[in-house]
Amino acid sequence: MATTAREDLLAAGLAVFDRDGFEGATVAAIRTHARASNGSFFHFFGSKKALAGTLFLDILQRYHAAMLAVLDRSCGARDGVGRLIRAHLDWVVLDRREARFLFEISRSEWSDELRDAQRRENVRLADGIENWRAPLLASGELLPMSPTVFISQIIGPAQIFCRAYLSGRDRGDPREQADMLIGCAIRAVAAPGAAERSGDTP
Repeated sequence: MATTAREDLLAAGLAVFDRDGFEGATVAAIRTHARASNGSFFHFFGSKKALAGTLFLDILQRYHAAMLAVLDRSCGARDGVGRLIRAHLDWVVLDRREARFLFEISRSEWSDELRDAQRRENVRLADGIENWRAPLLASGELLPMSPTVFISQIIGPAQIFCRAYLSGRDRGDPREQADMLIGCAIRAVAAPGAAERSGDTP
């Protein structure tokens, strides 16, 4: 399927940001990579930062969608925790360039409008996870803790491995640590001795 000029510019932006970093990237380099004119660039984006912000939200939405796609209400505590961690690791490895931009390159000083959009996306992810988690809290399979603490216990340790991988400090595939990370997360969030649903993985 043919891409649009806007999609070409976003793809070019991702490639140039990945190669040169945000500070090193230029509108000229992005235009050259996309084979786009100056007028075409500024028709869609007012600046390099505007393109980067659009790219950030697009990637964030795709990452959240990948995480939520693995959950459903039939997942027990162990199964759901395992699925979330594996989905995170898979996304980082299979979409490494996008993951590097989202976690390593993107800006800390986004506009208020972009920050608001980011918060809305984060709420959507949290709500999706809470839809799965709430019955497990009620049944005692999961320990009571705030949504923020819960997510940090699941994704935080995995993200440490992933940041080393994305930066090149560790060349090993972070998915090789999945079983260990899942085991640690389950011990942190699952109630010891709680009954598990039949669909749970050991």
